[in-house]
Amino acid sequence: MDLWFETALLPTGWAGRVTVRIAEGRISHVLAGTDPAAGAERHRVAIPGLGNVHSHGFQRGMAGLSERRGRPDDDFWSWREIMYRFLDRLTPEDIAAITALAYAEMLETGYTRVGEFHYLHNDIDGARYADPAETAGAIVHAAERTGIGLTLLPVFYAHSDFGGLPAKPGQRRFLSDIDGFATLVEASRAKLPADAVLGVAPHSLRAVTPEELRAVTALTTGPLHIHAAEQTREVEACLAWSGARPVEWLLDNLGIGRRWTLIHATHLTGAEADRLAASGAVAGLCPVTEANLGDGIFPAERYLAAGGAIATGTDSNIQIDAACELRAIEYSQRLSLRRRAILSPEGASVGETLFHAALAGGGQALGVETGIAPGAPADIVSLNMDHPGFAGASADTLLDRWIFAGRAGAIDCVWRAGTLQVVGGKHRGSEAIASHYRKTLERLLG
Repeated sequence: MDLWFETALLPTGWAGRVTVRIAEGRISHVLAGTDPAAGAERHRVAIPGLGNVHSHGFQRGMAGLSERRGRPDDDFWSWREIMYRFLDRLTPEDIAAITALAYAEMLETGYTRVGEFHYLHNDIDGARYADPAETAGAIVHAAERTGIGLTLLPVFYAHSDFGGLPAKPGQRRFLSDIDGFATLVEASRAKLPADAVLGVAPHSLRAVTPEELRAVTALTTGPLHIHAAEQTREVEACLAWSGARPVEWLLDNLGIGRRWTLIHATHLTGAEADRLAASGAVAGLCPVTEANLGDGIFPAERYLAAGGAIATGTDSNIQIDAACELRAIEYSQRLSLRRRAILSPEGASVGETLFHAALAGGGQALGVETGIAPGAPADIVSLNMDHPGFAGASADTLLDRWIFAGRAGAIDCVWRAGTLQVVGGKHRGSEAIASHYRKTLERLLG
């Protein structure tokens, strides 16, 4: 199959009159300066699909349910109690229905692969399902229904706080021991489609002891993800437990490197930011969720200046929009530092700088190749050049227009592994997926 674009963003930069040849879900050839071949699909502007490195799919069903002040110091920890009450009623079928809507929305906004940080393993009473990967199968079903690429990250969770404290009742659906988790990982592997990637995710230093952390990370050669330093209370508790901050402890004790993605890493000292950047690991930033929860602002200016790798995630899925996540990274810096155009070199486009960083970091974090290049998955997004946000745009402003001015409707088509999943800005199965989601939420919340 051939796709032809008037303009396409290639690893070498913007190019004109580009033919992209696709075979078995991957890009076999990229030819610039070509006329469209007979039968080629013709489109205006192509950019690579992005990786969403951090999602809890089921939390899409909670969007808007926690926006009432419950106490004077309402924060992540009070939000977590609402989340526990919501997940207490979910069946595997509910998880699949809610996650499918989240994944369809991701594709519609330019995410073509998701890292599902999947910790809802057990039945409602906390017992393991007869099939230990029952809920992983629900995630796989949602990915296959929508066509999104999947990097599945089964989560190991055993304790309520630092030092191996006993888990709380609200955490019963997450819990594993090492042997049970190893069984769950292998059962999950057996359910994955051919181009999926399997990693593991020790939840956090709160939920995993050092001994468990080392045992869990030995279960895979794939990506390793962990929550770290999301809230100040977490940092303070880690200091009390170990004498070190969470990211500091991970860098000192685990040999953090390119396989690792530290989710959030919001609260870093300057030294931690420099060391994390030098480690080669990815900082998985979820600025929309971090803003919603009042977590804080990642020190992106210093971290990127030190050569750090970043990627974006939608985390709680309160709002799913790739451009919005990128915009929120830059805007949080502007609000904090009271300057403009902070995260790009002088004279360079902020949008292009952020997009290229998130593209590379997302591929690294999710264990896949990225970009419109031979050998990469055919994960391609076309922009809707009839959208008012692109009026008068040239190639050097396209990504700034999309990220900072695009609004809804800025994306036209999305191909995932060469299959057209989004047309005219809508997922091909959006009506059926949304109908199933509505019925599920009405039953759960009615």
